[in-house]
Amino acid sequence: MKPMTIGATGTAFAAVDEHNLAQTVKSGSLPVFATPMMAALMEQAACNAVRPFLEEGETTVGTALELHHDAATPQGMSIAARAEVTAVSGREISFLVTASDEAGVIGTGMHQRFLVHADRFLAKAQKRGEKKVKPTEKK
Repeated sequence: MKPMTIGATGTAFAAVDEHNLAQTVKSGSLPVFATPMMAALMEQAACNAVRPFLEEGETTVGTALELHHDAATPQGMSIAARAEVTAVSGREISFLVTASDEAGVIGTGMHQRFLVHADRFLAKAQKRGEKKVKPTEKK
């Protein structure tokens, strides 16, 4: 990873439509922007913030997300998420994340990502998949 700048930012955008409503993704029963979709948009903004600092074969994976979803956004509005790098400790990167619609802030939180080498990470995940227990072997 190239030296990362504290204060580096990234953004991500989404239109609230039938695909990201709470009732559609089953995180609630109402036709409003879903909290899991807000979390995903915040993570996308964080990925965009670190992208310029990554070397060939590197990527980041989310390891922690603490958020507050404070306002409901109806279908038809737009959402903007912003992530700001607040700390870097070795391969761990911390962010302040916010999401807003046209009326103002709808959510805030803290997010952490960890720098990994994509090939090694996927190989480790594949090995884990080979260890799965067959349904008849579960206790």
